[in-house]
Amino acid sequence: MDPENVLQQMQDLAARNGIHVRYEKGDFEGGFCVLKKERIVVINKKLPLSRRLSVMAQGLASFGIDQLEMDPALRAVIEDELVKAARIH
Repeated sequence: MDPENVLQQMQDLAARNGIHVRYEKGDFEGGFCVLKKERIVVINKKLPLSRRLSVMAQGLASFGIDQLEMDPALRAVIEDELVKAARIH
């Protein structure tokens, strides 16, 4: 799957489930948060595409991907990103 297409699918998945995605610049990678009852995934827009994908996958997982309906190929990509992130930490 094309990485940009995967990121777009993740953003669409987030939007369908009431999770807002924000791209900001700063000295951070990103992650999920809840701000005034709003579920948000914040991603540093200066990160390379591969890191943005990873941050988005981890953010979605923080909200519980088991309950989210998605294409099996997209679920596999998200799960792979989570495995990669677990190895790093």
